[in-house]
Amino acid sequence: MKIGIVIGSVREGRNGKGIGDWVVARAAERSDAEFVTIDLKEFDLPLMSSATLPAMADRKYESANVTRWSEAIDGCDGFVFVTPEYNHGVPGALKNAVDSLGPEWTGKTIGFVSYGADGGIRSVEQWRQIAANFQMLDVRAQVSISVFAECGADGFTPAERRPRELATLLDQLVSLTRRLTP
Repeated sequence: MKIGIVIGSVREGRNGKGIGDWVVARAAERSDAEFVTIDLKEFDLPLMSSATLPAMADRKYESANVTRWSEAIDGCDGFVFVTPEYNHGVPGALKNAVDSLGPEWTGKTIGFVSYGADGGIRSVEQWRQIAANFQMLDVRAQVSISVFAECGADGFTPAERRPRELATLLDQLVSLTRRLTP
């Protein structure tokens, strides 16, 4: 079973890289699944402009970068989205990346580690609706990080309760993914 940890910000100076690295390091301590890093910034995805809808493309995309993205996502059984909240919503680059694919997401599991002024909770609520469109199953636990209290000039310093929250999220995600993976 393979779980992709998707770092969903592409901005320079992004908090998501440090938070994502922390999630990856904590996940690497586990032996119940294979965890892989999928950093959205490494894919340089174009804005979705193809005349063919991704759900109808049969995994054949015009862009080589979208094809690489498709292969990375298709190779996973579940995901942790490390997602910022921008202007009370999901980040545009990650939304575009999700929308660039179709069947690669269908029926898989997902959990959320969010960050923002209010912990990114509004972004997660929107992601839950988006994931439902792909018949993805999300876990209840989430990690909601305050950029004011936990991110600064020295990078990401998780609050004391964050490791327990992440462990709960990963426990739930692995359990659900195991039940759904043939």
